[in-house]
Amino acid sequence: MGLIRTPEISEENASMSRKAMSTSLSSSKTLSSPSFSSQASRNGKVAPFSNLSVSAVEETLRNAESVIRKWDLNAKTSYTRVTSLFLHDREEAKSFLQSAKDLREAMHFLVASHSGSDKLVLAQSLTQIAMKRLEKELYHILSTNREHLDPESVSRKSSRRSDGSGNGNGTASDDETEDNVSESTMEDVKSVVDCMISAGYGTECIKIYKLMRKSTVDEGIYRLGIERFKSSQIQKLTWNSRELLIKNWLNAVKVAVQTVFKGERILCDYVFSASSKIGESCFAEITKEAAINLFRIPEIIARIKGSPERIFKLIELYEATYELWPDIESIFKFDSTLDVKLQALSALVKLGNMVQVILSNYEATIQKDSSKILPEGGGIHSLTRSVMEFATSLTKCSSTLSDILMDHPPPGNLNLPESYFNGLSAGDIPMSPVSVRLAWLILGLLCKLDAKAELYRDVSLSYLFLANNLNFIVEEARSTNLKYLLGDEWVATHAEKVRQYAASYEAAAWSKVLSLLPEVAADGGLPVMSPEAAGACLQRFGAAFEEEYRKQMSWTVPDGKLRDEIKVSIERKLVPAYRQFCETCLGIARGDAEVERKLVRFGADDLGNYLSDLFHGTAVSGGSQSPSSRPRGCLLR
Repeated sequence: MGLIRTPEISEENASMSRKAMSTSLSSSKTLSSPSFSSQASRNGKVAPFSNLSVSAVEETLRNAESVIRKWDLNAKTSYTRVTSLFLHDREEAKSFLQSAKDLREAMHFLVASHSGSDKLVLAQSLTQIAMKRLEKELYHILSTNREHLDPESVSRKSSRRSDGSGNGNGTASDDETEDNVSESTMEDVKSVVDCMISAGYGTECIKIYKLMRKSTVDEGIYRLGIERFKSSQIQKLTWNSRELLIKNWLNAVKVAVQTVFKGERILCDYVFSASSKIGESCFAEITKEAAINLFRIPEIIARIKGSPERIFKLIELYEATYELWPDIESIFKFDSTLDVKLQALSALVKLGNMVQVILSNYEATIQKDSSKILPEGGGIHSLTRSVMEFATSLTKCSSTLSDILMDHPPPGNLNLPESYFNGLSAGDIPMSPVSVRLAWLILGLLCKLDAKAELYRDVSLSYLFLANNLNFIVEEARSTNLKYLLGDEWVATHAEKVRQYAASYEAAAWSKVLSLLPEVAADGGLPVMSPEAAGACLQRFGAAFEEEYRKQMSWTVPDGKLRDEIKVSIERKLVPAYRQFCETCLGIARGDAEVERKLVRFGADDLGNYLSDLFHGTAVSGGSQSPSSRPRGCLLR
C-alpha cells in the first residue's frame, strides 16, 4: 500500500536505529499531546514526558503492545487480518489510536532520557505495526464509505452545523441520521490521519488520502456528465452534439462547484485541521485537474466559429461562470489552486470577447447584405425579421450582456445620431451598454432598408415598404423588452416616422388620381362645366383610379392596424371629393339616362368598397375584378 518499510531491527543495529529515531523524533511534529495511562497522568492532565518514570513508560509499552499486536497484519489471527478495526469495535479503535499516540510520547521520553534502552527499539517496532494497520484502515474507510464522504453529504452536514438546524423533538430525520453517519466517518478519517502524521507517517497517509479522494471527485464530475475532452474533439462535434455538451455543462457546473469541490474543501479542512498546509496541498491535488477541465470546456467552445445564434449559448456559459465566481474564489483561494481561478477567469474573458466579436460581425453582415430580392408588394423583408428576432432574443439576457459589453467594449466608437439618444438615457444616468448596442444594431438595419427601398421601381411602393418594415420594428420593440431598453421616446419617435412614410406613400400613389377631380372653389362649390367636360373628367379619373387599383392589389400591409389607418386616410381624401363631384355630374345630366350612365361608371360608395380590397397582397388575376367589371353600387340620386 505504499508504506515505506523500515528494516527489521536487530541487536547489531539497535544503537544506530536509536540514533535515527532520535533524529526523526526531534524533526517531526506532534499534532496532539496524547494521554497516558493513569500512572502517567494526574487529574486528567498529561504529564510532560521529561517527568515520566521508567516504570510508567514500561507499563505504557505493555498496554500498547497488547492492543497493537492483536491487530498486527502479520498476526496469525485470521479475523483481525480480514476485518476492519473501526468496523469491529469503535471503542477498541479509539484504544488502538491512543496506544499509538502513547507510544509516540514514550519514544520522546526514551530518546531524551534513556536512548540506550531496548524499550526504544520495542516502541519503534510497535509503532511500525500500528502504522501499517492504520494505513490499511485509512484505505478501508475511504474506499468503503464513499457514500458517507460524498461531497453532498459533507456539504449538507456542514450547512446544518453552521445554521444550527436540527430536530428539536429528539427524533432524527433521515437527513440527520445520514449526517450523523457522515460526521462519524469524517471523525474516523481525521483521527487516523492525525495519528499517522504525528507518528511521522504523513507521506503514507497523504498518498492514500489523495489517491482515494481524487478518484471520488473525478467520478462525481463524470457522473455529472463532464468528460475530459481535447480541444480538437469539441471542435469536431456537430452543432447538435455541442449544444448537448453545453446543456450538460450548464446543468453540472453549479453542482460541481457548490457541492463537489466545496464538499471536498470542507472535508480537507476538517481532516487536516491540524495542518492547513497539508490540507491545502491535498485539496489542490485532488480537485485541480477536474476543476481546470471543467472550466476549459466553455473556453474551447468560445473559440469555435459558427452562426450568430451561438451567442446565446455563450452568454449562458458566461452567466453561469460569472455567478459562480465568488464561490470559485472562496473555494480555490490558495496559491496552489491559482490555476483553477485563472482558467475560470480565462473562460470568462474568452466568452466575453467572442460575444463582442459575434455582435460586431453580425452588424457587419447587415451592412454587407447585397441581396436584390425584395418582398412582394412591399412586405416585411426577411432581413428585418431575422435582425429583430436576434435583437429581441438578446433582451432576454440583457443583464448578463450588459456586464459583458461593459467589460468588453467594442473596438470602435458607436457614433449614434443625436436622435438615437432620445429615450436611451434618463437625465444624468448614462445609457445602458445594451441599449446603445441594440440601438446601433437597429440603426444599421434601417440604413440597409433605406438602400433596399430604392430598388423598387415605384416610388410609392418604396415608401410603403419602408412604412411596413419600420412599423414591424416599432411593434416588436413595443411588445418586447426592447421597449424598456430603447425607451418610450425611441418608440414614439419611430412610430411617427412610420406615419410619415405612410403619408409619403399616399401622396406618391394617389395625388395624381385626386388631382383629376376639379378643385373645389372658395365658396365650396365646383366649377361650372358642360356634361361633356364632366364626362371626360370622370373618364380620366376612373382610368387613373383603375390603374392604381389594379397595381396596388398585389401590394400588402401585413399589420391590420396600419392597413386600416392607411385605407381610412386615403378614403377621407378621395371619397368625399369624388362624391361631391358625382353629385355635380348628376345635376348636370339629370333626366338623361344615357348621359348619366356614361358619366358615372361607379358611385362614391363603390369607391370605398374598392379601396377596402387593397393591401391584402392579392394580385388581380382572372378571378379578380377591376372597378369597371365589378357590379355597380347604388348611385346617388
